[in-house]
Amino acid sequence: MNIVFVSLDTLRASRLGCYGYGKPTSPHLDRIAAQGALFERAYATDIPTEVAHTGIFTGKMGLRTGIVAHGSALTQLPKKEPWLPALLRGHGFTTAAVDNLYQLKEWFARGFRYYINSSGTERSIDGRTVNELAFPWIRGHQREPFFLFLHYWDPHTPYLPPPHYAELFYERGRDPFDRANTSMEAAYNHAAYPFFKHHHYDKLGPVTDAAYVSALYDAEIRYLDDRLRELDELLVQEGLYDDTLLVLFGDHGESLTEHDIYWDHCGLYETTVRVPVMMRWPGRIPAGLRVAGLVQQQDLMPTVLEAAGITPPASLDGRSLWPCLQGEAEGTREAVFLSECAWQASRGVVTRDYKFIRTVDAGPFRRPPRELYDLRSDPEETDNAAERAADVADELEQRLDRWVEETLGGRPDPMAAQLEAGLPFKNRIHDILLEYGLTWDSWIRDPRRDIFDAAAAARRAKAT
Repeated sequence: MNIVFVSLDTLRASRLGCYGYGKPTSPHLDRIAAQGALFERAYATDIPTEVAHTGIFTGKMGLRTGIVAHGSALTQLPKKEPWLPALLRGHGFTTAAVDNLYQLKEWFARGFRYYINSSGTERSIDGRTVNELAFPWIRGHQREPFFLFLHYWDPHTPYLPPPHYAELFYERGRDPFDRANTSMEAAYNHAAYPFFKHHHYDKLGPVTDAAYVSALYDAEIRYLDDRLRELDELLVQEGLYDDTLLVLFGDHGESLTEHDIYWDHCGLYETTVRVPVMMRWPGRIPAGLRVAGLVQQQDLMPTVLEAAGITPPASLDGRSLWPCLQGEAEGTREAVFLSECAWQASRGVVTRDYKFIRTVDAGPFRRPPRELYDLRSDPEETDNAAERAADVADELEQRLDRWVEETLGGRPDPMAAQLEAGLPFKNRIHDILLEYGLTWDSWIRDPRRDIFDAAAAARRAKAT
């Protein structure tokens, strides 16, 4: 057998047709979902990218491995930790990756016989480049059992799809730069603006219409969908389709202005932590299966190992999805625990009906210390019921505390260590502000674009 393991970075489940979205972002992904299994309530338990992928490849929660923060200088994954590619390679699979996570942390190259770095293209990391690197490798290794990890970044900021893709999702004749439109003002006057100005907004130009930016995100998904169609066509052409387990997953989603988050992936809300997960293996996974119960990313590792005939390590937090795929279970657990420690420091728990979030440090955001959402009546998470339904919030908070205590088993809390050093992205904004003679305290009280832009202009003038 072959395994093609595909990370769809920053892909939000609710923006796909197979998850109920009404716009044509994902015709081929919808087809893949119809050919195999789709998990309706799959969660990224640790966000964002660095911690999510670490959890996927170890089958463990960040609280257990110690990897809870993205972009932190404090983290190091012990080499004793089980690692999916290494286990597969040890059982006869040729392992390869087209990826660039190695540039974040060295452990992402572990276990791969071939590691092909995908960085360095005009569109940051372009799905077309991923395919150009992956397809010759597939053709050259099709006669041996292989595990191939492909990491597509297309829906990630900056959203720079080819123009004809954007035309599919933005109203013809509408001007995204119309100065009478003020819908971008909240984003431009947000405390995170110094970071996103350089990494996103300057690359888009003087956009005034927030709907245009969200349309670009949809366009990026459609562009990605076409690249996945090309991958599938190659599997058919090379005779690999029938004996290939295809696993597709989002590492996290994306907030598109919801919850005061402007085109980024922080916050433990459904927009970011509910991710697409699909699996296809013709003749082995029923076509059109939809799994309704709670599952999490760490479940992918034991599932892949079981498919390959390898006994998963007993130490994993993940549980095999095969009972779900065989119709014997609705999900893998009754509750999923959530964590973030990059822009802000929060933990949460989601059950069949509710989500509870506790925020310790809100970073550049304004967050109440406790949030409770009834996902049955409030799927958009707009009505914080933590005070009104305090008994439910208390019960879920106690459940969260027990889980943290049991998982740590007396070890120090890595989130506490990170907070002492500072949240990575909060620190980055702080450093940017210092470059322009601004302070965090004054900025967080009055984060206005004109203040920052004036300071940046003064600095440029002084430099010349």
